[in-house]
Amino acid sequence: MFEILRKSLATGIVTKPFPLGPDSPGSSFGRGRPQMDFANWKDARPGAEACPTGALAVTESQGRRTVTLDLGKCTFCGLCAEADSSITMTRICELAARRRQDLITTAVYELNPGGTQNRLLELTPDVGALVTLGPKTEAPCAELRSAIHRVLRRSLHIRHVDAGSCNGCEVEIVGLNSPVYDIERFGIHFVASPRHADMLLVTGPVSRNMELALRKTYEATPEPRLVVAVGACGCSGGIFGENYATVGSVDKVIPVDVYVPGCPPNPQALLRGILTAIGKIPDRPPVSRRDSR
Repeated sequence: MFEILRKSLATGIVTKPFPLGPDSPGSSFGRGRPQMDFANWKDARPGAEACPTGALAVTESQGRRTVTLDLGKCTFCGLCAEADSSITMTRICELAARRRQDLITTAVYELNPGGTQNRLLELTPDVGALVTLGPKTEAPCAELRSAIHRVLRRSLHIRHVDAGSCNGCEVEIVGLNSPVYDIERFGIHFVASPRHADMLLVTGPVSRNMELALRKTYEATPEPRLVVAVGACGCSGGIFGENYATVGSVDKVIPVDVYVPGCPPNPQALLRGILTAIGKIPDRPPVSRRDSR
């Protein structure tokens, strides 16, 4: 006991200031989202051919090439960067989006006779402009707790649902309750029953065996309820996609309020997604039980 107390006092406070101050992934953090210079990109085909999930895709028609980058499908594996030196892997991981389409960037190019890209004709808003809790909108802990109480009259309770995950996301979710991220400082707690929950944190591609269970869990959650789809699998089906065993993304079964891409998203990205969802509670009209079926 005394040895534990001695080590605790010697270690001091380890909780990160996020989101109240700047934070960066630790040295053990691998990769974040891929980055490319769309305006000067010469050939997207090598990267698209190397992508295992179709997150980077190419289509051609009438002398034009359409390149799509879907971060909801991206596993941050880096294979596209290995195949194409124009692509770099960043450490940007906070990519929570309130709309699925906000994770998709589309670029249209005019083609040269040899098949390389001549010039950029059109580019949708880059995913760097996602709606997240940016530096100008970050609220102190007290304001976050106040916002939660104003809407829910109590702390925010989360029910985690594993709908078919490989458990990679679960490892990161456990990190939210560690002293480093300490999610309970925001008045956010994990609960065992959906009847006590305000938010469902859903991981994995929804397996066909879990489809009905997920629907029932959603229906058992009282309104106003929120759903956060976690990881590439939750956002799009990920590496598993849609097949005989999996339905695919969470939004094919129940409504989703916030998408948190990554494979898996680290605790910092998860916390960003949860706080983004909290800010959205007053904006979303209740979904009736009939609509949820």
